[in-house]
Amino acid sequence: MPMDVTYLLILKRLLLSVLLGGIIGLEREVHERPAGLRTNIIVCLASALITLTSIYAFPNSDPTRIASAIVTGIGFLGAGIILQSKEKVKGLTSAATVWVVAGIGIAVGSGFYFGAIITTLIVFIFLTLKKLDVFFGA
Repeated sequence: MPMDVTYLLILKRLLLSVLLGGIIGLEREVHERPAGLRTNIIVCLASALITLTSIYAFPNSDPTRIASAIVTGIGFLGAGIILQSKEKVKGLTSAATVWVVAGIGIAVGSGFYFGAIITTLIVFIFLTLKKLDVFFGA
């Protein structure tokens, strides 16, 4: 393991990813949407872990290649969340939420805490505003 990484740093990043993924996942769970608490936590945690692994376990490799693979893989997961019925498409917001949660996990795994926390707050606010009909009307 490189000298600049400690077990405490790894633990901090993994736990922060659980917290941030959980904040968004809890909102989804409370409103009984697809991809709730557990899904968002697992996606965020896995993204952080894979990012940490790419940075610290393979120090001479390009960690951006792994990040792009995460984004692509989550796209397939998101496609599975989207359902189409006769006149309606459901699950777009849940799919987008899973995608952004993966991005939050990548940010936390790479140490970009400010971006991860601000993104979590912005996503949570917009998901909550929809529920309150403040922003999007009745």
